[in-house]
Amino acid sequence: MTQLQAGRPADVVNAAVTRVTEVADEVFTTLREVRTATAATAGSVRGRTPVAADLATLRPLLWSRLDPGRLGALIAGIGFIAAPGLLADAPWYLEWWQENPSGRPVQLLRDLDPSSSAFYDYTHWDWYTGPLAGAEHTICGPYVDYLCTDEYSLTLSVPVTVAGAFIGVAAADVFVRRFEAAVDPALREIPAPALLTNAEGRVVASNTTRWITGSAYRGAPGFTAHPIADLPFALVAADG
Repeated sequence: MTQLQAGRPADVVNAAVTRVTEVADEVFTTLREVRTATAATAGSVRGRTPVAADLATLRPLLWSRLDPGRLGALIAGIGFIAAPGLLADAPWYLEWWQENPSGRPVQLLRDLDPSSSAFYDYTHWDWYTGPLAGAEHTICGPYVDYLCTDEYSLTLSVPVTVAGAFIGVAAADVFVRRFEAAVDPALREIPAPALLTNAEGRVVASNTTRWITGSAYRGAPGFTAHPIADLPFALVAADG
C-alpha cells in the first residue's frame, strides 16, 4: 500500500478533489441560474421571434455576479451566447458582460457581421461546441484570452434549451490566478507533488515547480490520476 493510499495522505487528496469540485460548482451554479433566466425570457415571448432587447432582462443577474472587489470572487466575465438565428434582429449575438474595476460592468462588443473580415464566429470554440453536443459541464482552458481580457483564463459553459431545443450557451470566464488561489491551499496540504490537469493534460494548478500552470503533463511513473466528479479535470498526485 502506497503512502497516498493510506491514512491522512489519502484524506488530503480526497479533500483536494472535493475542493476543486466545490470551486467549479460555484461557477456552474451561477451558470444554471443564467440558463434558467434565459430560458424563461426566451420562452415568455409569444407571437414573435425574440429580439436582442429581450435579453436585457438578464443584465441585473449578470451584473450581480461580477464583483472584482469581493473576497474570493471568481467570475470575470459572464453571459449568454445566442445560437445563430435565434434573434430576429441579431442573427449572431452575445449578451456578455465583463467586470470593470472602476465601476459598472462593461459589455463585450465584437464584430458579428458575417460579411466582415473581422467577423467573430463563436460557434467553433469548444465552450460553445461542448454544450451544443450535449455536455452539461464544459470547461475550456487554461488559455490566454486574447479576445477579451489578455488574461490566462478558463471558460465554463452549459447548454441553454427551450422545449428541448438548443438556443445557446450560458458561459463564464474565470481567471486562472483566481482559480489557483481558491484550490492551492488544498493542493499544498498534499505531502507529495500534485497537480490539477484538464482533459488534454494541461496543468491548471499544482503544488510543485516541476509542472507549472499551463505546462503539459504527459504521465509520469509513480503518479495516479484521480477523477473529479463529471468535470473534465483530474487531480494527479505522486503515490509516495
